[in-house]
Amino acid sequence: MTYLRSKFRHPALPKNELGYTVDYYEGNLSTLCAGCGHDSINASIVEACWGLNIEPHKVAKLSGIGCSSKSPAYFLSNSHGFNSVHGRMPSVATGAYLANRDLIYFGVSGDGDTASIGMGQFVHAIRRNLKMVYLVMNNGCYGLTKGQDSATADLGSKSKAGSVNPFEAIDLAGMAIELGATFVAQSFSGDKEQLVPLMKAAMLHNGFALLNVISPCVTFNNNPGSTKSYDYVREHMETAGLVDFVPISREILATYEAGSVQDLLMHDGSKIFLHKLAKDWDPNDRLSAITALHKARQRQEVLTGLLYINEDSTELHSTLNTSEIPLNQLEKAVLCPGSEVLANINQGLQ
Repeated sequence: MTYLRSKFRHPALPKNELGYTVDYYEGNLSTLCAGCGHDSINASIVEACWGLNIEPHKVAKLSGIGCSSKSPAYFLSNSHGFNSVHGRMPSVATGAYLANRDLIYFGVSGDGDTASIGMGQFVHAIRRNLKMVYLVMNNGCYGLTKGQDSATADLGSKSKAGSVNPFEAIDLAGMAIELGATFVAQSFSGDKEQLVPLMKAAMLHNGFALLNVISPCVTFNNNPGSTKSYDYVREHMETAGLVDFVPISREILATYEAGSVQDLLMHDGSKIFLHKLAKDWDPNDRLSAITALHKARQRQEVLTGLLYINEDSTELHSTLNTSEIPLNQLEKAVLCPGSEVLANINQGLQ
C-alpha cells in the first residue's frame, strides 16, 4: 500500500493567479480513519491556500501530537513543516515566527494537545498575540488511545463505551476571547462553505487567530449521546453569521441588501462580510461575543462563524519592536556592530 498520491490530474483543472492547480497544495494520502472530520478540514486548508494564491513555500505548518497533529502531512507538501512534542507546538511557532516574520504560520492541534497538556502554551501564545493561525480539530476524545473523554467533552456526553462524562467542558473559544485573542471563530468540519472563508480571513489576520473546529471522530465519538457526533452537531449548530472573505486584490462585485450585512476591514485592506448577523451580537465587542457563546451553551447549541475580531490588533513583532528583516537575512555588520555599540548598550543598562 502506498501513501503517495497519484500525479495524474485532469488536464483542465483550473489554475490560480500563480499558475498552480489545486493538487500543488495537496499532501500525502491520509492514513486517518475513513470519514474522519480532520480530512475535511485538510481539504478546506488546501482550497483556502489555493484560493488566496499563497505560495506554499511561504507557509510553515506546525503541530504537536495526536490524530490532528498528523494532518500537516496531508496538505501543502511543498511547504515547511515541523511536528513538535505533545502540547509544545505554540512555543516552537513563537521561536520560528520571531526568527522569520515573512512566513505564514499555521499551527494544527487537537483538543487534548491544546486543552490538556498544552494549555499553558496555548494561553501564552494568545496573550503575546503571536501572528499565527491556531487550528484546533476538536472531537472531544483521545482518538489515538481508544476514545477516552478529552477536556472539551461536554458535561453529560456519552462515550462509545457507554460512560457519561461528569465534568464541565473547557470552552476554548470563550477562553480565547477572555484572554485577549484578536480573532476567534468556530466551525464544523462538515461545513466547508463556512470553513474556507474563515481560514482565508484567519491567515491574513494581523495577530493570533483561533479556529476551533468541531471534527467528529467516526471511530470513537460518533455514537448516540455524544455531543461531538455528526448528527448532534448538524442538529444543534447555530450560525452567528454567514461569512464571505474578499482579498484586497480581488474586485468586490457582490451587492447586499441594506442592513443585512456587516463588513469588517482587515489591516491589509481585505474584507470579511458577515451576513444575517445574530440578534444582539457584535463581532467587534468582546462582551457581546462571550454572551453569545454562553447563551448558545445554555441552549446546548454549537455557535459557529466569526465570533470576535479586533481589527486594530498589534502583533508580537510590533510589540517587541524587533527587526523587520528576518534573522537569517541579517548581515554580519548588523549582528556584530562592534565593541563601541556594545559599550553604549551596557552603559544604558547601568
